[in-house]
Amino acid sequence: MLSTAEAMDIIRRGADEILLEEALIKKLESGKPLKIKAGFDPTAPDLHLGHTVLINKLRQFQDLGHEVLFLIGDFTAMIGDPTGKSATRPPLSRDEVLENAKTYEHQVFKILDPEKTTVLFNSSWMGEMSAADMIQLSARHTVARMLERDDFSKRYKGGQSISIHEFLYPLVQGYDSVAMKADVELGGTDQKFNLLVGRQLQAAYGQEPQVALTMPILEGLDGAQKMSKSLHNYIGITDKPDDMFGKLMSISDELMWRYFELLSFLPMSAINKMKAEVDTGLNPRDVKVRLCMEIVERFHSRQAAVSANESFVARFRKGVIPDEIPEVLLSSDGNGLPIANLLKEAKLVSSTSEAMRMIKQGAVRINGERVEDRGLICVTGSSEIYQVGKLRFARITVD
Repeated sequence: MLSTAEAMDIIRRGADEILLEEALIKKLESGKPLKIKAGFDPTAPDLHLGHTVLINKLRQFQDLGHEVLFLIGDFTAMIGDPTGKSATRPPLSRDEVLENAKTYEHQVFKILDPEKTTVLFNSSWMGEMSAADMIQLSARHTVARMLERDDFSKRYKGGQSISIHEFLYPLVQGYDSVAMKADVELGGTDQKFNLLVGRQLQAAYGQEPQVALTMPILEGLDGAQKMSKSLHNYIGITDKPDDMFGKLMSISDELMWRYFELLSFLPMSAINKMKAEVDTGLNPRDVKVRLCMEIVERFHSRQAAVSANESFVARFRKGVIPDEIPEVLLSSDGNGLPIANLLKEAKLVSSTSEAMRMIKQGAVRINGERVEDRGLICVTGSSEIYQVGKLRFARITVD
């Protein structure tokens, strides 16, 4: 059995902040299995690797002998989380929430141990609250405290509207901790305020306040912005093995180490050893393959990971074009399409300026041949295979 100090080393890995660390140590030293809470609003049907940063930490707590309370916020999703929003977000309908929640349990058990996980829906207790109960809950917090929250404060000072129902979101999330009697709550760094509301409400209801542990927001494939489907820089945990492997191989060598720390289950001692080997001459690409293999195996299988690796080698080290690529039909005025416009319209790049930059970098190919001419016109009636970078392919026909 691990000592408290050893357990704390595991818990601290990758964490941004632990409030309060002394309280967590005291809870661990009690020897009782702790209730570890994390809430997820089912605002989209699928999870990506950014979501799994938190789920991985939950798994670490399970391995230390604690119980995970995986909360699906079906009630809070109908309010709409205002965190980081510059305007009121439309709440989801009940049907949308339930549809999105269907796949969550299946997906998270690729990481979590079902025997040590309790899945809960906060509509179980919030749906039974009367209007009088909600008013009493609201009386336990103040508008002044709400406006201490950064996004609310900015919107208030900027004269942007804040709907009353948005104040209910952190209250309900905090009350979830009361209903669940949580010992520890995990959340992203953007959820710190909500987690602290949970501490305050537990104290108001006569419970020992939970420890709040925040995890960093994982950068997406671009290495700059947070992983997000809307930014198209994400890796979905339901992505096909080849796609998952290829996307992971595309991240920078620097970002690779952050992914290792937050996504890998390898001990930090093994990761630090690989860092030292890279510093003394090991090719970072070979280390990145280990990360790809681990992640693909976690969400698919060992054989899928091996096959994805072989496919990657064939496609990108030997220059083989994939068997299955999107078919795109573009219309022209009869005079063809400039290469930059064609790549943008086919969604192989986000803008014509990116297309120009990729051509300049030698990252654009037609039928495997590098494009040098940024003024190239793709003639009407042509049907060619276009490639941008290592991962983006399309057979484009100009009509």
